[in-house]
Amino acid sequence: AVGSSPGGGGALQRYDHRTKQIRLVTVWPEMYTGLGAESMKYRFPWTFPILFSPHDSGVLYTCGNHVFRSTDEGESWETISPDLTRNDPTKLVPSGGPLTLDTSGAEHYCTIASFIESQHEAGVFWSGSDDGLLHISRDGGANWTNITPDDLPEWSFITAIEQSPHDAATVYVSATRLKLDDYQPYLFKTTDYGQSWQRIDGSFPTYQERTQITRVIREDPAAQGLLYVGTETGLYFSLDDGASWQRMESNLPVAPIYDLKVKKDDLVVGTHGRAFWILDDLTPLRQAAQIAGDLRARHAQAVLFPPRETERLTLGWSVNMFRGPGKNYMMGLGSAITFTEGKGEHGEQRRIMLDAGENPPQGVIIYYWLNEAPTDPIALTVLDSENNEIKRFTSKPADTTAATKNNDKKEEDPNAILPAKEGLNRFIWDMRYPEATKVPGDLTTENSIAATGPRAATGDYVVQLTVGGTTQTECFRISADPRVHVSQEAMDAQFQLWKQIRDKVDETHQGINKLRKIRKQLDIWNEQAADNEQITTAANAIKEKLTAIEEHLIQTKAASAGDRLRMPSKLNTKLINLISIVAAA
Repeated sequence: AVGSSPGGGGALQRYDHRTKQIRLVTVWPEMYTGLGAESMKYRFPWTFPILFSPHDSGVLYTCGNHVFRSTDEGESWETISPDLTRNDPTKLVPSGGPLTLDTSGAEHYCTIASFIESQHEAGVFWSGSDDGLLHISRDGGANWTNITPDDLPEWSFITAIEQSPHDAATVYVSATRLKLDDYQPYLFKTTDYGQSWQRIDGSFPTYQERTQITRVIREDPAAQGLLYVGTETGLYFSLDDGASWQRMESNLPVAPIYDLKVKKDDLVVGTHGRAFWILDDLTPLRQAAQIAGDLRARHAQAVLFPPRETERLTLGWSVNMFRGPGKNYMMGLGSAITFTEGKGEHGEQRRIMLDAGENPPQGVIIYYWLNEAPTDPIALTVLDSENNEIKRFTSKPADTTAATKNNDKKEEDPNAILPAKEGLNRFIWDMRYPEATKVPGDLTTENSIAATGPRAATGDYVVQLTVGGTTQTECFRISADPRVHVSQEAMDAQFQLWKQIRDKVDETHQGINKLRKIRKQLDIWNEQAADNEQITTAANAIKEKLTAIEEHLIQTKAASAGDRLRMPSKLNTKLINLISIVAAA
């Protein structure tokens, strides 16, 4: 790994991950303190471009006011460009004074701020300086051409150069003049290697009546014309190659965004001071970009987006048997991780880490667009590859008054409420089949993860969205953890065994609920026939037999989940424990 060292002056480090050793590979290790940049051979800012060639991992580039190349991991450097800045002497003197100069290296100007090598063509370089100049070389650095846009004001800071993943001649540029009290956005695009430029920030929105400082621009590698821009206050996107822009409204904090990276189907956001954030699943934005010109799709009552392929991951082992209100602890990560549990915005169970980052959703992310909030309930149905219904969710809470439920009826999940707001909606299917019938008041199993329904095996599935009597269908796939090598037959066998145990738990719990219902009816008879000794004697005899059966099926004396450590396990907890064994892989 190669990176800039703490402090200014161009200090460059090479780090060996195997030996943990660091070696300085600075281009020109000249002591710079006490001097202005005008007296230095090469000028480097506090942070500067460092990158390996996308065509040859043995070629390393870095930039000061020149572009430098190394083919021996920084042991030696070759200068492959002239000074690509304005080299204005008035900007090279020491800052600070008159008593104390600021010569820490943080205030070096007239330097290269952005640099890339084309991912399409080896030896095609693009350079942008912190004083507003853009250059290109198409012959490996032998010759350079000034391609600065005419509409780019002088002394602009070129914050990012983005090569289009779809076209070698297309490049996007973001810039700012914030140091000159100019807070306007500056976004440009060229489709002819910089011979001409188009400004694409004309419709860029304000935030809280303020214009935006544009710090980075990126194009989606899977959707041409889908652009992302990070500003001083948040994230923006364009579905139409910069013709119009929208702010990404989400739980992302208001913070400067210095870099963006599309990783597979996710967008990684690097903020200044507010951590890394990940926007899970870019599928709806990519689909929206594709249908932007399709009036039929745009004005449809609803649009169901095809879910992306989802990996079936199993998180590390954790103690789940004593989960309850307040703080809980997960031990599977090598140290205790503290978390609480609660309901998410749509009623789903959500685990909130108090001293760790948040994982992506554990399930299939399903996006759909509603042109307006519907007056009638909408429904989302998940089916297997043979169109057998697995689960059905509605935009109204399911009726949970019944003490039991029949799994064969595939009733709506009472815990997850389907969102149905105008615009984009997101729903997470946790990849689980219906769970077993619950026993009200059973404290030894009510918080057990193992008591939830079986997880779907890898394979193909179907999702259906029904709005206003019209149903849309999309297919998706659940794939195995890429780190795990297991056959589909093994996955199917695990699921079938899990399902069989679930059915036994369901049968047991239904029997317990039925038994308790009968006993309650006997209590009513006893009360109504208190003066009839024959009836009360018979009723009490039946109750004793029912209690004896019940005590084999379930622990009736437990007052908390922790009582399972001091009271014998009964049939239902033993069966549920078998599920935890089967589900551990």
